[in-house]
Formats: sequence, C-alpha cells, structure tokens
Amino acid sequence: MSLQPQPRPQPTRLPDAASGPACFDAAALETFSAAYPDKFVSFGHQLADHPLLTLDALATLGEELGEHRIEYVRSDVAIGTLPDDVPHNGLSIGATIRTIADNKSWAVLRNIEDVPEYAELLRDLLAEMRAVVLPRTGEMLTLQGFIFVSSPGSVTPLHFDPEYNILLQLMGSKVMHAFPAGDTRFAAQIEHERYHMGGHRGVLWDDSFAGLGYDAPLDPGQAVFMPVMAPHYVTVGPDPSISLSITWRSEWSYREAEAHVANAWLRRRGFSPSMPPRWPRHAVLRSLGWRAARKLGLVA
Repeated sequence: MSLQPQPRPQPTRLPDAASGPACFDAAALETFSAAYPDKFVSFGHQLADHPLLTLDALATLGEELGEHRIEYVRSDVAIGTLPDDVPHNGLSIGATIRTIADNKSWAVLRNIEDVPEYAELLRDLLAEMRAVVLPRTGEMLTLQGFIFVSSPGSVTPLHFDPEYNILLQLMGSKVMHAFPAGDTRFAAQIEHERYHMGGHRGVLWDDSFAGLGYDAPLDPGQAVFMPVMAPHYVTVGPDPSISLSITWRSEWSYREAEAHVANAWLRRRGFSPSMPPRWPRHAVLRSLGWRAARKLGLVA
C-alpha cells in the first residue's frame, strides 16, 4: 500500500438546529454525554417512520448509489467469518432489499451523505450531538452515514470501525455485541496495524470472548453509541431489520490511526512498538513523526 499524506478534512458546517423534530431528547443526550467518547451506552431516539428509510426508499437508494458504495451478501454465517469469506447472495441490491424478509442476506448502503436528502438528515442528527462532542474531542470530521438492511437471524461477523458511531434501530430488532476498544485481548495490536495499512475490518473470533462484552439489545426507538475501533458483531432478531449509523471522526482518531501505521512501518524494520494509548492520550511522537515523514517523502 502506498502511504501518501492524508490531509485532514475540514469540519462540515452543521445546522444550529434540526430542520425537523428533534431525534434525541434531553435524557438521551445526558446519557450519551456521560459515556462519550470511550464507553458503550444505549439510549432512546425518535426517528420513527421516516419516508427516506422505508424498504422501498432504501431499495431505490441502493440502485442509485453505485457498486462502490454498497455491499450485499449472505447473512447466515458464523461470527468469526472474515470479509473475504462471506458469499454473495446472487441478487441485485434492489432485489436484496425488497425481498430481505426471505433471502437470508445483509446489505449496507455506504456514504448516504452523497445524496442531498440523506445528507440533510445526517447533518440534522449529528447537529443534535455536537454540543456534547465538541468540548471532548473537538470538531466533528468526516461525517458519514450507513444504512443496514438485514434478514431475520442475520449475523454481521466480528469487526471494528475507525469512526465514532451511533447506531439507530428503525425496524425489527438486533443485538449489538461489543468489546472494549484498545483491549488487545479482543483485537491484537497487529490486527489494528493490518487494518490501518489497508487491510479488511474483520477481527479474529475466539470462543473465549463469549460473555465478556457489552450486549445492547435494540428495538425500534433505541440507539447505541460505539467508540472508535471497538470490536463488535451483530445478531438480528426474528424480523427484518433496518438500522442507521451516523458517524464522525476527530483529530484524535486520525492521530491514533497514524500511530498504528507508524507502528506497522517500525515492525517491518524489526522493532516492537507499543500499542498506542487510548483517548485522551495519544502517541504524539509517532503521529507527528509519521506525518512529517510522509510530507518529506521519506515513506511510500
């Protein structure tokens, strides 16, 4: 993988207030505030029956987004299945979503912020969280939205993500099974380095993990906050499921990613670097050193 300088995105201008009714009430914001940015927590939301989030609307959206922004595969897989081993379902994205009740599939629509109507919805939702986020981790960067449509009984295998994530359950039920971020019992340091060097998001499963994580049962009207790089897997209940993830990055999360890439570079040269610290600390020398090395063209 070629490692070129990655300039920080500029903060997206968020509205001062949502254009529609508030999604998160005072109790939800208080609960979120007590946990952000490094603890799992569940709370309520009022994003119900939104016209952009019906199955028909999402099937149309999937057909418009393009292949590079969608994924749809079989969902009757084991928790530890790695991404390259999940079989395709043999359907189109539109057919997958419209027949999700019966086809044993899982679909994700990525970067919905590229569609104006969905971008407005994403900005409105994140604007409600900004007063909590800004004093802790600074401006919200790289705002992105993801929609998950899943058949009954689906399993999303164990993986991690580089964003702060609030998952809102809209239809059906699921359980988010999550493990502490940065704990090498659940995701070894080498797995973080592999991912940040361009590898897949999958995390190796071990049966000893069972019972050690945070389980968040989600019905419509419930949401869960996931910290950056927390390993997690998802099991869907007996009915089709729709969930919306609203995500963002911070300067801290980018610095952590840079430290993992620097570690991978050092490891290839025979060193044994330590795991980068978790928030609020960060590996200053590794992050700034790696940034400087890329700008000077000393690494590629």
